[in-house]
Amino acid sequence: MGLVSFTISHVLLVNQVSNIRHFSCSVHICCLRHFVKHLLLIKELDGMKEITPNNTNITNSSKLMQQRKRKADALGYDLNLATSSGGETAEKGGDGPQRRLWVKDRSKDWWDKYNSADCPDDEFRKAFQMGKQTFDTICDELNASVAKENTMLRDAVPVKQRVAVCIYRLATGESLRLVSKKFGLGISTCHKLVLEVCSAIKDVLMPKYLQWPNHESMSVISDEFQTLSGIPNVVGSMHTTHIPIIAPKVNVAAYFNKRLTDKKQKTCYSVTIQGVVNANGVFTDVCIGWPGSMPDDQVLEKSALSQRADSGLLKGVWIVGGSGYPLTDWVLVPYTQPHLTWTQHAFNEKIDEILKVSKDAFSRLKGRWSCLQKRTEMKLQDLPVVLGACCVLHNICELRDEPVEPDLVNEVVDDDDVEMVVPEVALRSEFASKARDTMAHNLLHHNHAGTSIL
Repeated sequence: MGLVSFTISHVLLVNQVSNIRHFSCSVHICCLRHFVKHLLLIKELDGMKEITPNNTNITNSSKLMQQRKRKADALGYDLNLATSSGGETAEKGGDGPQRRLWVKDRSKDWWDKYNSADCPDDEFRKAFQMGKQTFDTICDELNASVAKENTMLRDAVPVKQRVAVCIYRLATGESLRLVSKKFGLGISTCHKLVLEVCSAIKDVLMPKYLQWPNHESMSVISDEFQTLSGIPNVVGSMHTTHIPIIAPKVNVAAYFNKRLTDKKQKTCYSVTIQGVVNANGVFTDVCIGWPGSMPDDQVLEKSALSQRADSGLLKGVWIVGGSGYPLTDWVLVPYTQPHLTWTQHAFNEKIDEILKVSKDAFSRLKGRWSCLQKRTEMKLQDLPVVLGACCVLHNICELRDEPVEPDLVNEVVDDDDVEMVVPEVALRSEFASKARDTMAHNLLHHNHAGTSIL
């Protein structure tokens, strides 16, 4: 009788819970026992009696719940009963339904420590590369975009935790496995949160914190660069950096970076970030995601910045770039021909002072967001959003005077110091050539130029 009862119960459980139509009798006895153990637990959970403060069998039910919880723990489950909105009514005497949360138990002690009001600001900054006030400001501005509603299955991840997962991942470059352990979340959940928050940063914060300056702002920037170098009408310092990636499965040759491969003596693949910064190292324009084999001048030609110049919005001003860029009516570059005159050497030194602003900005960018220095496993189509979010967060930190540890900046390897020189004869304009010669002469005449070379 006991065997018949077990067989009938087994068939009912298989049909009702798992919808298994066919079950082989040849299954190994150990696997069968483990499988039935799961089914019996699921059956118990589905038939579990609701426990409310008005239930007269609370004591017996509590003992039963403890027994079932021990079974669930043995199988790796976390059985957590929490009341929904209907359950809150039941606490007041109503008969509202209850919500059952059935999720894996994970510790989030690490995050609870940093989310505590008692966490020192310096310690928080070491982990997230920004102070608690800056972090809270970002959370407030992103709240409407990243907040989620609780469901009958589980509570939504709080906004602060969602944003923290993203910023911590960008700041440390740690694997998703380690990030998930620290925040008490699943690996796939952390990956999803990083992309969601980066997308929100692009949509909500980028228009506010990373935008091309208006006429009034350009006048201020021009004055600041002229104070720095003596060169007038400069509204930006431009540089292109490379972000290492794992070799893509398609179009791999396009992402092959020959310059870095020759320098490091190992095969390198990358995508580019072209950035323009103001005199304070704040990005005003970025062009992200072109393959690493593309030279700087081609990246520039394909950028929105070039389109802005073609429409006449950069008339009468200069953006200073390195020797990898062409000399044009709006791009000012150093002299590159052999046997430079003393005046040309002196002018190049002033150009280098301006270029140092953008190079230092990229060093701080990579120092803050260590993910930019590691070969990323992210999909290529996701990279522009993530890299753009890093640039926006950099600007927020710069505008709020958030310090970056000198050691982090010093550890940044300058992989962009090997530039492909663009032949000036083929690409420069006659207007730009004469304008540069005039500026070089005026710098020397007004004693702004000096050189340590000669």
